[in-house]
Amino acid sequence: MKSEAPPEATVRLDQWLHATRFFKTRALAARAVKGHKVLWQTQRVKPSRAIKVGDQLKVTRGDETFEIEVLELLSRRVSASLAVKAYLESEESRERREAEAAQRRISYRTAPRPEGRPSKRDRRRLIRFVRKQNVPPNTPDHGDDEENS
Repeated sequence: MKSEAPPEATVRLDQWLHATRFFKTRALAARAVKGHKVLWQTQRVKPSRAIKVGDQLKVTRGDETFEIEVLELLSRRVSASLAVKAYLESEESRERREAEAAQRRISYRTAPRPEGRPSKRDRRRLIRFVRKQNVPPNTPDHGDDEENS
């Protein structure tokens, strides 16, 4: 006869971030925590930090920043609908993320785009331009032979 184990009082931070679907893998979650993309109570922490219900987290993922409060501890990955119930995002954070996303959509639409594939002539010009940019400053160009001058 097995008795039910009591719910865990703490969970590792990287494990919880993976379980709540902020990151696809636990390794990515750990890398984000090590890279200071995740703050616990406004402090930098290690991936092994034990979190509990009520902790405040600031999670930066790409261009998005989530300010959340832990509502439920999860150690295993769950469906997206259940994962959302494990934390509460602040209203200010959600509004800021939505405004930034709208701004990115607008800037994407108005960004200049090339008309199509470059012609052979354009491609050669581009290659020449890039080669000139990569030449170290104190070396003569390929066409300048000082020995033959």
